[in-house]
Amino acid sequence: MTLRIGCIADDFTGGTDAAAAFRRAGLRTALVFGVPGSDTALPAGCDAAVVALKSRSAPVREAVADSLATQRWLRTRGAAQIYLKYCSTFDSTPEGNIGPVTDALLDAAGARTTLACPASPPNGRTVYKGHLFVHDEPLSESPLRHHPLNPMTDSSLPRLLSAQTRHRVGRIDLATVRGGADGVRDALRAGERDGVRHLIADALTDDDLAVLGEAARGLPVVTGAAGLAEGLGRACPLAGAAGPEDLPPRGRAAVLAGSCSARTLEQIARFYAAGLPSLHVDVLAAAAGRDVIGDALAWYDVQDPGVPVLVYASASPEELAAVQRQLGVAEAAAHVEELLGGLAVRLVERGVRRLLVAGGETSGAVTTALGVRAVLVGDEADPGVPWTHASTPAGGLALMLKSGNFGAPDLFVRALRTTEAEEPV
Repeated sequence: MTLRIGCIADDFTGGTDAAAAFRRAGLRTALVFGVPGSDTALPAGCDAAVVALKSRSAPVREAVADSLATQRWLRTRGAAQIYLKYCSTFDSTPEGNIGPVTDALLDAAGARTTLACPASPPNGRTVYKGHLFVHDEPLSESPLRHHPLNPMTDSSLPRLLSAQTRHRVGRIDLATVRGGADGVRDALRAGERDGVRHLIADALTDDDLAVLGEAARGLPVVTGAAGLAEGLGRACPLAGAAGPEDLPPRGRAAVLAGSCSARTLEQIARFYAAGLPSLHVDVLAAAAGRDVIGDALAWYDVQDPGVPVLVYASASPEELAAVQRQLGVAEAAAHVEELLGGLAVRLVERGVRRLLVAGGETSGAVTTALGVRAVLVGDEADPGVPWTHASTPAGGLALMLKSGNFGAPDLFVRALRTTEAEEPV
């Protein structure tokens, strides 16, 4: 198998978002969870492969090692270009690993310059004059400044990245981008000549990202969010060749939510308002030794099998802060992952065949618990939120992994409609 492009994503929902972008560009795309081994197999005929790591908040040394191992695996499968996909809200801390990972990938590829752009216009992320915006607000003034793991307190991408790398960081302005791919290539060559390793490009629209994708087609390493991934995908010679994937199987449906983002909380509220069964699991009770999984399964077993259910550990910022004060940030997150990962296994054993998971860390816990290593990417329910097709010991499974901030408010209800009719499950 010869891949056209290989992608390294720093979390599981970010990997799903990038895989959806390549699929949208017309590439038959596989999504692999965790650092692949020599025996990790891809579905036949893939043009792109996305490897989703859990490195977004990992220590620099670990993130670099996992990313380099993944780069080697992708290159042995023919991927001449590596795309490093990180969150469209970047990483605000000097201790973040985007810079070190990018530098390590460039060194391994023998490359001196890369293009970076975390814009994702369908999700309201744009870059202008080197600053990252969330809809109409600078990143540092948006609700994401309160992110529980990576608070986004600065919107200047050159400043953020300069704190993470010893190499020079420069910019490609919007006027250059709007001038076309040749102008962007000239800017990349000038940056390489002048010793600028990281060139951050402005982008306000998908058309801007298409220009960047065309300009970056020959670079060994490119970095950004899902928007630029789609631009790169559309620049591939095979773009548009992928056919439709199978629809999600019929069967019982469930949502597991661990994200505490404002959008996920809104989606939970919309699910509850639709009169659908919802259960909140108590992380503090689990930490105290209560069989919270057993309680949740007892609740699930008496629900109507014809309607989807929601089990969530998500909480408001105030509730989350209270739990973190008692358990600590890492311990609280570990309990959520253990609860929802264990519950996913038991639900699939009980016949759930459509499973929607909200939250990057939660998605990692669920796929790990289910033993799912690779999936084929299908169509999207919302931008960046596709169905994927997996196999488990209990049978076929349609799996949707949703970033906490992604999806329309009614996603939980709408995505779990039947695939053969427009009536709720």
